[in-house]
Amino acid sequence: MFTETLTVFFAFLASYIAIITIKPLAIKVGLVDEPCSRKKHIGSIPLIGGVSIFASVLISVLIFFPLDKPLVSYLVCAGAIVMLGVIDDYRQLGVKIRLCIQTLVALVMMWGSDIYIHNLGDLFATGDIDLAWIGIPFTIISVIAAINAFNMIDGIDGLAGSLSISTLVSVFLLMLFSGSFSITSLPLIIIATIVPYLAFNLGVKGHRNKKIFMGDAGSMFIGLSVVWFLMVCTQGESIAFRPVTALWIIAIPLMDMMAIIIRRLRKGQSPFMADRDHLHHVFMRIGFSPRRALSVIIMFSMVMSGIGILGELLLIPDIIMLSFFVLVFIAYSACIQHCWRVARFLRRYKK
Repeated sequence: MFTETLTVFFAFLASYIAIITIKPLAIKVGLVDEPCSRKKHIGSIPLIGGVSIFASVLISVLIFFPLDKPLVSYLVCAGAIVMLGVIDDYRQLGVKIRLCIQTLVALVMMWGSDIYIHNLGDLFATGDIDLAWIGIPFTIISVIAAINAFNMIDGIDGLAGSLSISTLVSVFLLMLFSGSFSITSLPLIIIATIVPYLAFNLGVKGHRNKKIFMGDAGSMFIGLSVVWFLMVCTQGESIAFRPVTALWIIAIPLMDMMAIIIRRLRKGQSPFMADRDHLHHVFMRIGFSPRRALSVIIMFSMVMSGIGILGELLLIPDIIMLSFFVLVFIAYSACIQHCWRVARFLRRYKK
């Protein structure tokens, strides 16, 4: 217990020092986010959150964890995805290049971890569904989806970081309940490295006028880390929770991405085209401040994760958990598809 506490504290301190050290370097080389028609912030904001978080996780793991092939492959893939994010933050890479590299990362992660998503659980009460070799392309799609889900939802201060904490806390609790994992403290380490970033990003007391952004490097690193944990915890001989539970603890980024893609495709637009129709944009159209929208979305995420954890502990059948999730997604998607009407209705209700 003492060692775990020391590890978490070290990760927190390392992240704080990394931010302070890297920030002036980012400003010097121009790794900053400039305001534009879609980005309403004031001034040039350093895009160093992701680099700081990853560097702190890397140092903490190298010092405190015994390295094995799955953990090394995770660190290598995370480093590659952070590098991709930094380059994208600096020079705006094309969609095809990003997807190709994300595919390669997914393949390396599967090879290094000796795990891919093939067992989907007893989703239809007919026995476990095993995808066999189809699980390989399914895993690639899942990894790309998770990476881009967190990347796409990173639209207001604190949102991607806070959602990742909600998911990682859920993963930690489920791993703890299962009692069969040697990396139970790893989600806590990542959380500890995200907290200093949130302090700077949200401008909490003592950190005002010192804003930094996570950047694509950070949101993609978080997405990769989450999907790696979900693979490790739901596949193989020893599992912490069922695959259907994974849907609930990653619900908000996943549903937001899927609903937005459906909306864009129906409008004949590219699914990767940036817009202002995400969940947080709907709340701000209603009249919520960014901070209040953040609070409501995080509470929603915690409720969804809580449902998933409760369903896992009570062993509620997969088919019931899946059916309920699909119903929630249909309602969510309908709201996003008709976000302007929903915003007008809620504005009237708010008055």
